[in-house]
Amino acid sequence: MTFRLSQAGMLALAALPLLISDASAQLAVSANDGKAVLVDGVNTVPANPPPDTVTIIDLGASPPKVVAEVRAPTSVVGPPSSVAVAPDESIALVASATKLDPADPKKTVPNNQVSVIDLKASPPAVVTTIESGAGAAGVAINPAGNLALVANRSEGTVSVFTVSGKTLTAAGKVQLGDAKSGPSAVAFSPDGKTALVSRDGDHKISVLTVDGTKVEYAKRDLHAGLRPYPLDISSRGDVAVVANIGIGGGDADTASLIDLEAKPPRVVDTVTVGQTPEGLKLSPDGRHVAITVMNGSNKPKNSPFFNDNGLVIVYALAGKKLSRVAEAKVGHWCQGAAWSKDSKMLLVQCMVESEIQVLGFDGKELKPAGAIKVSGGPAGIGTAR
Repeated sequence: MTFRLSQAGMLALAALPLLISDASAQLAVSANDGKAVLVDGVNTVPANPPPDTVTIIDLGASPPKVVAEVRAPTSVVGPPSSVAVAPDESIALVASATKLDPADPKKTVPNNQVSVIDLKASPPAVVTTIESGAGAAGVAINPAGNLALVANRSEGTVSVFTVSGKTLTAAGKVQLGDAKSGPSAVAFSPDGKTALVSRDGDHKISVLTVDGTKVEYAKRDLHAGLRPYPLDISSRGDVAVVANIGIGGGDADTASLIDLEAKPPRVVDTVTVGQTPEGLKLSPDGRHVAITVMNGSNKPKNSPFFNDNGLVIVYALAGKKLSRVAEAKVGHWCQGAAWSKDSKMLLVQCMVESEIQVLGFDGKELKPAGAIKVSGGPAGIGTAR
C-alpha cells in the first residue's frame, strides 16, 4: 500500500497549523534501515542495500518538514526506541543492533555501534561513533542530559555512558541476564533516579537505580506479559506503559500499565491491543499513550493472520487504567511513534512505505494529516523529553 492523501487528508494537512499552533520548535529524529525490506512477510536483506540514514524533522514547521539527512548505521531489529535526543536538542544518539555480515552480505549479525549526531551543526553531522554492547538497541538520555543508557539485546547488558557536550564516555555495564535475556528498551524516570529495561527474551522488566553515574540492577523485576518490548515512562513519573509483543503467532497481544508510585512498583492493568504492538510512546502531557500495532501487516499475504494495514491506537491514562480512545489505520510493518510537544500531532514510522505518517489528535480522534518520505525504512524515532 502506498500512502496517498485523499481530499479529506489534504484538508487535514491544510488544517495542521491549527493542530500545532501552540507548539514551539521541536525536532524529531528518525533512524532508517536501508538493509531491511519485507518480502512476503520475511525481513530480507536487499541486493546492494543503500546506506542507513537518519532524518531530522522540524515539528515546529507547518506542515512538519525534513531539515537534514545524514548517514549513520541503524537497524530495524530491536524496539523502535533506538534513537534518543538530548533535552536541549544538541545531540541525538542512534543505536545499531545489526550490521551486514562481512562473510555473507545476504545476512546480518549483531552490531555494537552508537552514533553521536550533532544536531546544532549546519548541516547536522555524525561527530563520533562509540561502542556499546552486542545488539545495541534501546537508548535513553536522562533528564539532566549527562547520562545515557543503551540496552544490548545480544549480551544481556545495559551500557552506561556519561555525557558531556558531544562527548560520551563509557562508565560501565549492568549485567541483567544471560545473552538470551534480550534487554530491549530503556527509559528514565523524570527525576533521573530510576530506569526501566524491558527484557523480551525472558519476559521481565528490570528496575535500575541511578545515583549520579552509578547505575545498578535493583534486583526487582516486573512481569507484565509475554515478551515485553517497547516501554515508556510518563512525564509525571507516576506510571510506565509496556507493550508485550508475544510470539507473532497471530494471537492478540497486550499492553500493561505499571504503577511507579506503588511501593514497590507493580503492574496494575493490562489491555488487549492486537497483533504485535511494536512501538509505544506516552504523550508529553502524560495523558495518553500511542501504540503502533502491526496487525498482521508484516505477515505473508496468504497467512490467515494477514491484514492489509497496521494500526495506531491511543489510550487514555486515568486512575491507573488504560482506556481506549482512538484508532487509525496506518501502513505496513510500522515501527515507532512520536508526539509533538503539545500532544496534538503524532508521527508513525512505516517500513514498507518508507515514510512517516502524520496524524492530528484532538483528544478524541486521530485524523490523517500527510506523510514524510525518508530514505530506507524508518525503524526508530526519538524526540527530546
